[in-house]
Formats: sequence, structure tokens, C-alpha cells
Amino acid sequence: MEHEIAERPAREKNGWVMLFVVLLVIIGGLALFCVGAVYVNDVPGFAYGMVAGMLLFVIGLILLCGFKTLQPNEAYVFTLFGKYYGSLKREGFFWVNPFCAAVNPARSTMGSAKKLSLKAMTLNNEKQKVNDEEGNPIEISVVVIWRIVNTARAVFNVDNYMAYLSTQCDAAIRQVARQYPYDVSTNGDEKSLRGSAQEVADILKGEIQTRTEMAGIEILEARISHLAYAPEIAAAMLQRQQASAIIAARQKIVEGAVSMVKMALDKLSDEHIVELDDEKKAQMVSNLLVVLCGNKDAQPVVNSGSV
Repeated sequence: MEHEIAERPAREKNGWVMLFVVLLVIIGGLALFCVGAVYVNDVPGFAYGMVAGMLLFVIGLILLCGFKTLQPNEAYVFTLFGKYYGSLKREGFFWVNPFCAAVNPARSTMGSAKKLSLKAMTLNNEKQKVNDEEGNPIEISVVVIWRIVNTARAVFNVDNYMAYLSTQCDAAIRQVARQYPYDVSTNGDEKSLRGSAQEVADILKGEIQTRTEMAGIEILEARISHLAYAPEIAAAMLQRQQASAIIAARQKIVEGAVSMVKMALDKLSDEHIVELDDEKKAQMVSNLLVVLCGNKDAQPVVNSGSV
């Protein structure tokens, strides 16, 4: 990217050492001011000592503004008079130039703190209505686990990295949802939003990562958290699924019934239990199929006459 700002460490000093130095400056300024005030009437030159003491005291107060404390997985991004000064990403107690300003464009979203969190965070976008590969309207939402890996990109390349990530997640969901049907399609394609959850999650993660690379964000995981047909077609799709399930069940029943009828005829023929002509076999096959494929239990009828 043109004019991209590369991340670099801020020039910091040990906070405890600088605290000792700043306290010496403040105490020295107070002492010099007090000595000058006592002897200013006796020695005219001590008036300059009072002025120097006041300057040292003010300088010490200004230096106190440079102390920063960081916990693990936190960072500061500093600017000095409008220019990028550096990033502080190590935990501990530090001192930096007191004129540096900490920048965090997402502080209104994450609170008033000017620190950037480098921890893994979760984004759970709201449900949105999109069309799948077959044009059916569906409701879908995604949960994304992410973290900041480049503080300079997160602060300076985008206006607000939190809002940017949310927008790119919405765009990625629409892009991926258009590539797959909600369920297994009739053409035999095995990949679908509902049936290929891991594959879709991997593709979704890669799509979001590509879009958020410029913001210094690493996508750790992205998964669909909600998936359903839109309310206006949900009832119709439920009926279609029920019909498909009934047809599949009937196919299994017919296959099993035909196999059982064939086995019965073969057993009767092999063991010479009874000799049946073609008309009797057809009648027997019809009766067995009715019994085996019927929705209700068959009522037996006893034939007391001749076969």
C-alpha cells in the first residue's frame, strides 16, 4: 500500500530509573526555589535561583506525564506532533517523551482507554439476510475470533479497525453464501452451507483474512453461528425437506420389500414347499408388497378353501 506506515518500537526508558530522576528534578527545583527565597534580599543573584527552581519544578511536572504502564497483551501507539513516534508493546513500567500522544481510534467502542488490546477478541455480527447459490433467502451470522498483530496498520491504515472488521465480515459472509446452497442441492453437489461446515468455515476465514490484512488484524477462527431459511420461505422449505425425507424412506422400504419378496419366492422354490404358477406368483408378490409397503398393519384374512 502506498504511504503505508511500518510498525516500529517506540523509544522508551526504564520507568523506575526515570522516576528517580524526575523526583530529583522536582525536589531540586523546590530546594533551589526555597534557598533563593530565603536569601534573595541578602544576595541579589539568588533571584535567578528562584527562577531556576521554578523552571526545574515545572519541568519535573511535565516529565511526570511521560510515565506509562502496560500489562501483558496491551500496546500503546504514540504520535509526536502529528507524526508516528512508535509502538510500545512490552509489559512493564516505562517512560516516553511526555509530548507523545497515545492514539486508539476504537476507544469509543472499547471504552475510554487509549491502549490497544492485543488479546484474542470475539466479534459476533448480527444476523443478515442473504441469498444462497440457488437464490433462496437465508438468515446467517458469523462469529469471528481475531487479534491485532500490527498496531501501526490498525491505527493508521483504517479509520476504526473495529467498524472496519465488522463491515468486512458482512461482505465476506455475502460472498461465501452466494457460492453454496443452503442444503445439498439436487445436482449431487456435496458441499453446502449446512452440510460442509468446516470447509465453509475455512473459506470464510481466508476471505475475511484477505480483507483485513491491511488493518493489521489476524483472523484466528471464523464460523457460522446462525443459519436458517428466511421466515417468508421457511414453511415451504420445511415441507420440501419433509417430502424429500418421505421419498427417501419410501425408496428404502420398496428396496427392502422387493428383496424380501424375492427371498420368499426363492425359498419356496428351492425347498419345494409349494409349486406356484406365474399367476399365483404375481398374486403373492402383489400381496406381499401391499403388506410390506403399507402405512398400516395388514389385517390377516384366512382362506379356508382351496388355494
